[in-house]
Amino acid sequence: MRSVMVLGDLRVQALKRAGGGRSYTIVWPDGSVDEESDSFLRTYEGRGTQKTYAYYLVDHLRWRVREGLVTESVSLLDLHRYLGAVGARVPMPWGQPWRLPPKRPYSSSALEVLASCLKGFYLHQCALRGVNSELKAALDVRRLPTQVDRDRTLLGHVMTSMPANPLSPRRPARRRHPKMLPEGTRGDLLPVVNTARDEMVVTWLSDTSMRIGGLTGLHLVDLHLRPDARCGECKSPHVHVCHRWGNANQAAAKIKPDWQLIDGVITGGEIYRASPAMVSSYFKYMTCEYAVHAAGHGMLLIQLSGPRRGEPWTADAARGMLRRAGRRAGLPGRIKPQAFRHQFTNDVLDAADGDALVAKAAGNWASMQMVDEVYGHPDLHSPKFDSALRTVWGEQ
Repeated sequence: MRSVMVLGDLRVQALKRAGGGRSYTIVWPDGSVDEESDSFLRTYEGRGTQKTYAYYLVDHLRWRVREGLVTESVSLLDLHRYLGAVGARVPMPWGQPWRLPPKRPYSSSALEVLASCLKGFYLHQCALRGVNSELKAALDVRRLPTQVDRDRTLLGHVMTSMPANPLSPRRPARRRHPKMLPEGTRGDLLPVVNTARDEMVVTWLSDTSMRIGGLTGLHLVDLHLRPDARCGECKSPHVHVCHRWGNANQAAAKIKPDWQLIDGVITGGEIYRASPAMVSSYFKYMTCEYAVHAAGHGMLLIQLSGPRRGEPWTADAARGMLRRAGRRAGLPGRIKPQAFRHQFTNDVLDAADGDALVAKAAGNWASMQMVDEVYGHPDLHSPKFDSALRTVWGEQ
């Protein structure tokens, strides 16, 4: 979401912390803090969830003001009406539309996040202030655990129930295979990018499953691009992706494993093997562009032009670069960083002859089962698939 200044209405306010990080709260038009939302958002201090929930919650609070509702009077029916007004399919009239053009209705995944935010917010308020016990009882419900729930939980075989969210929309048929990159994307993008930095971004996204937040949040000390690095955690050239709350460009890794800096050497974090092409593109960028514009902040990706030349490059800027390069290359659709992650995992799984354990380790996925469910199915046009069908049909 792009943050813009909102006057005369509730708005999200970012607060700079002493350590370089940012906190988010919601304020009224006169600048006073909304105490209800602030007490809820403080429970997510130092996490990316705080920013996400702040922007979802401010939209709901604006709608609540229009409807003349407060926490003491909100009902479960009102919350379903709001979900219908922002894009959910609910079997009831929900009144006037809320998200008018150019705003678009929330997607199914956004509605799931919104439902979690609303449930957490109202349960927090009802418990903290001792109000609206009817809404609290309607939201604080449970369900029977599924086999997936049992598999993910320690001592799952003794589970009898799981928390449920009555606001969550019914999930549509899950897309079994995520959206991949168009054929030959890497080869088409590299000739049309404008800088060695952009070439390095395309190469690093193509040769790893790194997320864009982790890539734009890299510091130079995170790179161990020579064999037998002093960290002792990987003999081959590799990169440590470390979650830092106080990056100047607000980029942060999604996964937060422990890491530490000892005697100038990074250990821990997410480790990604670096290909020879990644190392080559890094040295090209460092010698041609970074050495000229570096500002001494220690981050890897920097802006190369404009009034903020030399400052850290943001994740939004990297997404925009990929989008524009895709247009110049004439590629169909919008080129997104996440598609590189899906493509890399799919390619590794194919190269490893379907070994999900290898794909999990190479892509730093949390679960081998998830890799097998999402990526571990044959290509409908593969020779093996075609041969198996023809054998069953008796054509061979």
